[in-house]
Parts: sequence; structure tokens; C-alpha cells
Amino acid sequence: MWVAVIGTAVSVLTSCKLDMPKETETSFETMTVDTTDIELPVKFSAKMKGQADVTISPQVSGQLMKIYVTEGQQVSRGQTLFVIDSRNAQHEVDAARANLQAAQANLQAANAQANSAKLEYESNKNLFEKNIVSSYMLENSLNNYKQAQAAVSQAKASVTQAQAALKRARVNLGFCTLTSPVSGVIGEINVFAGDMVSPGTQLTIVSGNKQMEAEFSVPESLIEANMSSSYTQSDKAKHIASMPEVTFIMKNGTEYQYKGRISSLTGMVNAATGSLSCKATFPNPEGKLFSGMQGSIILPAAQKSVIVIPQTAVVKLQDKSLVYVVKADSTATAVTVVTTDARNGKDLIVTEGLNIGDRIVTVGANNLQEGQRVLFPTAKKKD
Repeated sequence: MWVAVIGTAVSVLTSCKLDMPKETETSFETMTVDTTDIELPVKFSAKMKGQADVTISPQVSGQLMKIYVTEGQQVSRGQTLFVIDSRNAQHEVDAARANLQAAQANLQAANAQANSAKLEYESNKNLFEKNIVSSYMLENSLNNYKQAQAAVSQAKASVTQAQAALKRARVNLGFCTLTSPVSGVIGEINVFAGDMVSPGTQLTIVSGNKQMEAEFSVPESLIEANMSSSYTQSDKAKHIASMPEVTFIMKNGTEYQYKGRISSLTGMVNAATGSLSCKATFPNPEGKLFSGMQGSIILPAAQKSVIVIPQTAVVKLQDKSLVYVVKADSTATAVTVVTTDARNGKDLIVTEGLNIGDRIVTVGANNLQEGQRVLFPTAKKKD
């Protein structure tokens, strides 16, 4: 009975002609390891500043009478921003003008007296030569003439002092009207009309925003990698001029539409941070950049003769990174590698674990097992 059942089952399988499943071999993509040059985008925190940012502070003390601008307003060079009470300054101008007039009148009187003393002396000199007057009278007239000349010199000095005082008073009067020294945008206004202000009071900042500077710090090691110790100042300037363009990424992740260029690099390393201060200049024709804006600078940094492999070639196993190397018999063996991000979203830089000439699996590595044979795609046969 069991034999019949078995025989029936065999006959059924034979009549249905069922094929047993065959083993499917998978093909993998590979590459041969070699070195190449690559540019890594290095990111630095940066803060924007107008290339011509100017702090507006009064140079005289007084009550702030009027504010002519608002925060964020675009202003032109020479435009009036603030006016301080000028009444005291005007009084000083009037007093200085009156003192000058008095000094000029004194000078005229001194000149008249000197001319009179000169005539008297010359007359006595002629009479003395004719033995009409005594030597005493001649000497006395000479002394009077010298005293008159001294009085003229003193009067001239008084006029000069009065003129200087008038100029100073007029300057102080001019200081009561504060104008913008540059074209730009008004920053935060820290005062109100009616406030008492003095030379130490910061009223606002005018940001000259046609050109903006991104300030950031660059590690000393990055500079040393590109500039030898034998570089001169002119070499440094040439190096800065030849540096690649940089990108500014705003805090919301938006990339600013215009590229910038490195414009300055300080010659002193900050002992606390081991970095150098750097500035990159960006055009700002639409006024989209503002002083105080924060973001990131992306600086392309060249890496010479490095091993670059695709991220798909690396298999993560706990805290290890593995790459499958294809041996001569076409079997795969896993090796541990040390990598750094190439920052392009697709590649890794291998610093340890691979050698030039190694053949590695780049696609399908996640499906491999140690010792598995790697089959390469074969060309289709022609019909």
C-alpha cells in the first residue's frame, strides 16, 4: 500500500515535469584602487559684516533733538541722521565771532599806534642828525616805536587765537548735525529723541553693504598644508589671490547666490584656538546680506594623492568599516578600513586598510560573505 502511494507520487511529479530550483549566482561591480586628487569642502562658522561698517557716535554732548532715519533704512553718504541741540554751540560761535572782531579792532589800533611811533622816531632821527633834538629824545622815540611793534605782534596773536576759537566753535556746531560717512543701511538705533547723549554714546551703525565680509577662523594646520615656512609676504598675497572661490551658506541652509573670495588672512595665530582670522568678500548688489548675519563658509581644500572609494563599497559592522577585496581566485575577503567623509555625498577617503592595485567590490558588498566567489558580468554572446 505505501509502495503504491510512493509510486503514485513519483508518477505525478514525473507527469507534471517539475524542475528543481537552480542556484543563482550574483554578479558584483568592482574597481581597482588607485590614488587621485580631490577637493574637500571644509565648513567654517562665519559672521557677516559690512566692508564699511561705521559706528555713529556724537562728538559733542547735548540733547538729541531729532532722528531723521529708521532702522533698516538705506541711506546715502552725507545724508542727515541725527540732530543734537545746537543752541549752546551757536552761542559759542557768536561769542567767538565777537572776540575775533574785538581782536581785529585791537590790531587796527595797534597798527595805527605803531605807524605813529614810527613817524615820530624817523622825525626825531632827522632832527638829531641836524643837532636839533637830543639823543635822549631820539632814544625815547625809538623805545616807543619798539613797544608799538610789540603791541602789534601781540594783537596779531590775539587775532589768530580768536580765529582758531571761531573755527573750533563752528566745528562743534557742525558736530550737532550727524551725517552718514558712507552709503549703506541703518542698523539698530539705540536712542530716542530727547535723550542726553555724549561722545561715548553709540547711536547706531551704518553698514556699507555693497560689499560684505564674512569673518571666520581657519585652523593653522590647513594654512601650513598650503603655505611653506619660506613664503614671503608677497608669496602670501599671491597665494590668497589664487585661492578658490568660497560659498556662504545661510543659517536656514540656503546657499547665497554669489561666490566670495578670500580677501585677508592675519599673520598671527590665536594661541588659545590655534587658528588664524580670515575674511572673505562677497558682492551684495541686492542687499540680501546684512551685518551680523551668521552662517557657514564652504572652502574647497585640495587633497593630493588620496584613495577615494564610493560609499557603497563600505559595509558597516558594529564599529568597524569593512571593504571586500577580490583575491586572485575571484573570492572576496573582508578587510577593515579607516575612512573620512569626502563631503560630496557619495565618496569616502580611505586613510588605512587598502593599497594601490587592490580590487574591491563597489556594488553588492552588503550581500557578500567571506570567501564567496565574485563573478563578473560576462559579455552577451553574439547570435
